[in-house]
Amino acid sequence: MQSKSCCTDKDLIRSYLNGDERAFETLLTRHKGKIYTSIFMFVKETNLANDIFQETFIKIIDTFRSGKYNEEGKFLQWALRIAYNLCVDFFRKNKRRATVAPSDDFDIFEVVKIADDNQESRMIKNQTHAKVRQLVDELPKEQREVILLRHYAELSFKEIAELTNVSINTALGRMRYALINIRKMISEHQISLQ
Repeated sequence: MQSKSCCTDKDLIRSYLNGDERAFETLLTRHKGKIYTSIFMFVKETNLANDIFQETFIKIIDTFRSGKYNEEGKFLQWALRIAYNLCVDFFRKNKRRATVAPSDDFDIFEVVKIADDNQESRMIKNQTHAKVRQLVDELPKEQREVILLRHYAELSFKEIAELTNVSINTALGRMRYALINIRKMISEHQISLQ
């Protein structure tokens, strides 16, 4: 019998719809890291990220069971869109916005590569990361969003475009303007990133 781990997402979904619960477990295991990370990077709270992650998979299961899942698209992009929409809904309801803040769990912006890992170097690196996070947080929503999706969720520009319902050129343009704005803020505030 073929291992579930080498099946395509489409095969796993079909197996799940035919009653194989392990197929869904394999699908969840395959994609949970990327989906959870993208949620966490938006909400910045572990408990809230866990709640939205669970709600995402409840919606996925409900869609599968109701027969409304469209197999034309890729599962991961579709699941990320559900997660993204749930995050947006949460912030609309609570009138909060995602912030980029230092976190012990995630340290993905590797801005400075320091060979010597002594205490002083680690402090400088942590301060640099905090400065970058603060600059990203000051960006307009669309630019901040593309930075988070690209660098934290590690999505391609094609995936970002699909997730945010814009063209690839728009996604690339938002990244370009985000980087221009970050450089401008660094220059205006005379921030040293080293």
